[in-house]
Amino acid sequence: MRDEDKPAIRDLPLFRAVTTQTFDGLMASTYAQGFPPQLELFRQGDRADFLHILVEGAVELHAEWNGRDAVMAVVRPVSSFILAACLRDQPALMSARTLERSRILMLPAVDLRAAIRRDPELAAAVMGELARGYRGMVRQVKNLKLRGTRERLAAWLLTQSRREGGAASFVLPVEKRHLASYLGMTAESLSRTFAALKKEGIALDGARVIITDRAALALAAGQDPLIDEMDASEDPGEVMLPSLGRPRGG
Repeated sequence: MRDEDKPAIRDLPLFRAVTTQTFDGLMASTYAQGFPPQLELFRQGDRADFLHILVEGAVELHAEWNGRDAVMAVVRPVSSFILAACLRDQPALMSARTLERSRILMLPAVDLRAAIRRDPELAAAVMGELARGYRGMVRQVKNLKLRGTRERLAAWLLTQSRREGGAASFVLPVEKRHLASYLGMTAESLSRTFAALKKEGIALDGARVIITDRAALALAAGQDPLIDEMDASEDPGEVMLPSLGRPRGG
């Protein structure tokens, strides 16, 4: 791996507080690999032999069942994923494929587990990341089960605006079909919902969303701090976030 990658990896919550000896030892067994777009990195059910750390590109995590496919998350640099499966030494619950040319660091899961047993700071960081991921999952399940499509999209737009520093406009970070899948909609339903929200404080310019009335959009979303990530410290960074990197479960 390149030395210039190490500061960004060191800054991940997973490694931020570990000793230099622990970090250097883990990096010594990690190797980098480049992947072309649309390459399957692993399939659900595969043994999780490596913690993946994305340093360039984008990776889609998705799940399949009975002929159906759903987007679970889109990972952006610098971020790690498949943490939970690595810790449990169990099969991955999701598949992963590159969306664009990507460079990924591969940290052997057996070395990660050994380091956790030696370094209490790493163990504490892992517990923190798993707790954050679990709370993010509960929020997402509540969002899908308790809200309608209009409320889900409005809430996601407000959350994405916050993640962009409170921007009044932003470009959708993924294709609309990926966003539709993540929000539990069809592409056609997403288009209809975007059209409906034009009366509730948004305008569209291609892939750019413009929030014209934040208060009206918040009313349409019915924002709730027990569903929505209103506090950055609670943000699991679980999907489509170029600016945030968090380990994912799986």
